Amino acid sequence: MKHTAALAQCGAWLLGLACTAATATTPATQQCLAQLRPVALAAKVQPAWFDRLTQGLTLQAPLVQRLDEQPEFTTPIWDYLAVLVDAQRVDDGVQRLATFASTLAEVQQRFGVDPATVVAVWGIESDYGRRVGTRPVVESLLTLSCMGRRQGYFRTELFAAMRVLQTEAFAPERMTGSWAGAFGQTQFMPSTYERLAVDGDGDGKANLVESAPDALASTAHFLKDAGWQPGQPWGIEVSVPAGRTLRDGRRWRRPLQAWAQDGVQPVTGASWREVAPQLSAQTPAALLRPAGDQGPAWLVFANFHALYRYNAAESYALALGLLSDALQNRPPLRATWPTDDLGLSRAQRRELQTLLTLRGHDIGAIDGALGKRSRQAIRAEQQRLGLPVTGRAGQRLLRALR
Repeated sequence: MKHTAALAQCGAWLLGLACTAATATTPATQQCLAQLRPVALAAKVQPAWFDRLTQGLTLQAPLVQRLDEQPEFTTPIWDYLAVLVDAQRVDDGVQRLATFASTLAEVQQRFGVDPATVVAVWGIESDYGRRVGTRPVVESLLTLSCMGRRQGYFRTELFAAMRVLQTEAFAPERMTGSWAGAFGQTQFMPSTYERLAVDGDGDGKANLVESAPDALASTAHFLKDAGWQPGQPWGIEVSVPAGRTLRDGRRWRRPLQAWAQDGVQPVTGASWREVAPQLSAQTPAALLRPAGDQGPAWLVFANFHALYRYNAAESYALALGLLSDALQNRPPLRATWPTDDLGLSRAQRRELQTLLTLRGHDIGAIDGALGKRSRQAIRAEQQRLGLPVTGRAGQRLLRALR
């Protein structure tokens, strides 16, 4: 990693001294750093820290295109959920609930968020700490502060990241994360880290990078701050009368009673009082139909909106809610998605990659992550099998290759 390499080149860093040796960087990077430095100092970034953390960094132009490629908005919902809410993630989550039972009980008492929801965030954000991201956060945020759209937002996050590192809760080389700058076991943006990270293990530091208890407590703190209502459901699967035109979407909220009068009822057939006695007739609710009126539907409540605050996408909040339900052994989804070619779990993706390899395709590691080479191989096999050539991995292709 360029960031780690740059720090290693500067031996003075190890002594806590300022780095003075120049390292190669691009003119565009130098120009942007010159513009950012006085703004960063005004934002309470210490001059020596700014210089150390940017030593030898280079703008990474390919990151900019990622702004318009987020999977929450580009992936069919049944593919998105098949990966995030699969048997492997549920099984691992159940184990984490047991392993961290005492910590999670303390977290619930402190912030009012149930263990399953906190663990669901941990599972989806980093696969329970296994996949925290490998990109140097400072370099990513520097790039997005200098290139592309939303530069103002990313500059705020860049300066926050530098201030977090100034606390010395963990080593700078440990601040790796996503392309957009989220990091730690539950993937906080730096400004969120500054505002809401808390100590969960009693060592006096908020370290979401190396401490699972800190990450779990901080996640619950985030959800409480986002409006989490203890004891209430995030959402309930419902049936909608055929032919009834009803407005859906997270923003359109009406009293639960109004939805009931329009015929929206729990899919189980039970009454609202039986299903959710903790909700009143006036509880605000929104109708969520991520695949349109032919797919599953939910009425969602305040806790769904708190989950949405974690990552502003309805599909993401839905994944968190469904995973938390699965971790509590609640009934699975009853309605079916409007497709004849459902998505693949991570285990099924690994099986698909194995079959592609056996067909002679060089796809790299068999890891369940379908990168460029996997998708090229998928297109080739789709063409050979006479299937639509989309590059998408679904059940139909897996069955054909079996």
